[in-house]
Amino acid sequence: MGELTLPRRVSVLGSTGSVGVSTLDLFDKAGAEVEFAALTAGRNVERLAQQALQWRPKLAVIEDETRLGELRDRLKGSGIEAAAGASAVAEAAAADAQWVMSAIVGFAGLPPTLSAAKAGAVVALANKESLVCAGPSLLRTSKLAGGAVIPVDSEHSAIFQVLDPMNAQHVSRLILTASGGPFLSWSIGQMEHATPEQAVAHPRWDMGVKISVDSATMMNKGLEMIEAAYLFAMPAERVDVLIHPQSIIHSLVEYADGSTLAQLGPPDMRTPIACAFAWPDRLPWPAPKLDLAAAGQLTFEEPDLRRFPALKIAKEALAAGGAAPAVMNAANEVAVAAFLDRKIGFLDIAATVARTLQRVDGQGLMAGLSGDVLERARHIDATARRVADDVVAGLGR
Repeated sequence: MGELTLPRRVSVLGSTGSVGVSTLDLFDKAGAEVEFAALTAGRNVERLAQQALQWRPKLAVIEDETRLGELRDRLKGSGIEAAAGASAVAEAAAADAQWVMSAIVGFAGLPPTLSAAKAGAVVALANKESLVCAGPSLLRTSKLAGGAVIPVDSEHSAIFQVLDPMNAQHVSRLILTASGGPFLSWSIGQMEHATPEQAVAHPRWDMGVKISVDSATMMNKGLEMIEAAYLFAMPAERVDVLIHPQSIIHSLVEYADGSTLAQLGPPDMRTPIACAFAWPDRLPWPAPKLDLAAAGQLTFEEPDLRRFPALKIAKEALAAGGAAPAVMNAANEVAVAAFLDRKIGFLDIAATVARTLQRVDGQGLMAGLSGDVLERARHIDATARRVADDVVAGLGR
């Protein structure tokens, strides 16, 4: 076995979230010899400081500017530079790193992800919204800068691993698997009264609050369909979703000759992170192994679009193109936040997204905007959020 050629200088954006923590744990378990350019977090200053003191990055950034003083106090005497604010996070993303984990949740992850792409880094992408809101531009930016975007979501990592670029023209379908979330067997009547606590109780994956709610509505799978279409240059009608509650098969690629290839593994985010870190090599580490005999039966079913309308909304947004995917994402973020604040019900999340898309002309919104990717994305996002706020206010009355 030849010697591995692994990235030496790395940064982790969103290091205190579930994917960021899994990334650092992978490095620890694998004994990876890496130098950290930067670690960033949103508000969890205590965990960020702990991580920084362990991994010794040159720079630690907290997005919440009110917590800069506390971060400096916790890092006093360490020699680690501390900074704060969204602009500082974007600057950290452009630091001298060969490999950047983009794990900031929501639209807030787009500016630093673009910064990393412009710097020519290999971007390990766990931020769905960057692709949904600016996918073609992000991928083009990365390519022109000599970098790469490697997906970290387990579904897209699976496709990335089994889709042969030499035979991409012979792919007939990409099939993303979905666990179905906590409400897979719930009736619409039951979901109408679902609480935030029930929505975040995912049966298979340990994720952040927002992503867990997206899994409950299955909007996460809608976002992932759009991601897959952009990442793998696949039209909307050739990207499908299949319910697979065991989360063993992470996605499938169906070829024109009838062959269907799948990637399997235990539900553990460190596995796709390891793939993105070492690609095109494979990283030896004490990974949990798949025991199919112990797993027993693997089951599948078609998603119920009546109970999970977010899937239909997402596919329509992808087909519409223009600003529609970004409008959908913004409306969903507003709606999920309102649900978690108990301002609207669970079923109102998808309703808010649908009504926002109805009120916002995605094609018209694109007209007259500048060519700057970030400025355009911010304008679309802000416009959609204003409309979604109005929809939420109407639902809450």
